[in-house]
Amino acid sequence: MKAIVYTKFGPPEVLQLKEVKTPEPKEHEVLVRIYATTVVKEDPDMRASPGFNGFLKPRNPILGQELAGEVEVIGSAVTRFKPGDQVFGIDSFGAYAEYKCMPEDKALALKPVNMSYEEAAAVPNGALTALPFLRDKGNIQSGQQVLIYGASGSVGTAAVQLARIFGAEVTGVCSTGNVEMVKSLGAEEVIDYTKVDFSQNGKLYDIIFDTVGKLGFSRCKNALKPAGLYLTTVPTLQILPDLLGLARHSGKKARFMAAGLRSAKAKVKDLLVIKELVEAGQFKAVIDRCYPLEQMAEAHRYVGQGHKRGNVVITILAS
Repeated sequence: MKAIVYTKFGPPEVLQLKEVKTPEPKEHEVLVRIYATTVVKEDPDMRASPGFNGFLKPRNPILGQELAGEVEVIGSAVTRFKPGDQVFGIDSFGAYAEYKCMPEDKALALKPVNMSYEEAAAVPNGALTALPFLRDKGNIQSGQQVLIYGASGSVGTAAVQLARIFGAEVTGVCSTGNVEMVKSLGAEEVIDYTKVDFSQNGKLYDIIFDTVGKLGFSRCKNALKPAGLYLTTVPTLQILPDLLGLARHSGKKARFMAAGLRSAKAKVKDLLVIKELVEAGQFKAVIDRCYPLEQMAEAHRYVGQGHKRGNVVITILAS
């Protein structure tokens, strides 16, 4: 099979299209023929330098987390899926390839019937982060004032839609070029951060969700209501005392969760929630641009600039 492989850390050019052996599913695994994957913001970081994916060389030579495709072969003990099932899901590595084996109990589910493979591949990462943050950590309620910072990114576009579904009044914060897109997702108000500092405009929010980890609690606390909550995807050292409850701010709190480390069972449950919302016409994928597998280096270069709108999709097999 074809796959994008890297054997050393470095610039986008270390990503090479190669022929590698097609994996064979074990007893409890399914073999998925991948039609589409994405480049999430963490991928260029793992490609460029040692860290999460090894130190001397990449521990996992094939990157790629989100995927959508078709189950081609199942292991002898598999009961959740059958050959021909159209699926979508997320795993830590291995989706930059034509095929991938996944245990049937991992974060994999039947894809929404009204989505293309490209659209379905663009859903899991953002949705499976935004949903538990807002629902579980934020305990979001109908009628609350919720601000989504980084509203045009993968997590942000999911968060705007989900907050509206929960009945909140949503304010999105993004750059000038993304204002209309964020409005189209259901935000009642959109603030252009290049022109206005939301923390200084006098408005107060029940929840501020920092989807890109750039704000910090200290900047946001004056924009929170007395019992307001600051949620962040990045637990910086500056807000560690707040996350641990060591600092008091008149009932205002900061919260973080490692959404990616939740159990596969929890992720599958939430994939099914998102699937229902998509099929009901309440949630949609936001795609910035698509690249063929052969142009993975260009896709990494673009995502590495940090300005993608929603998701960058890689088409592996035309649907």
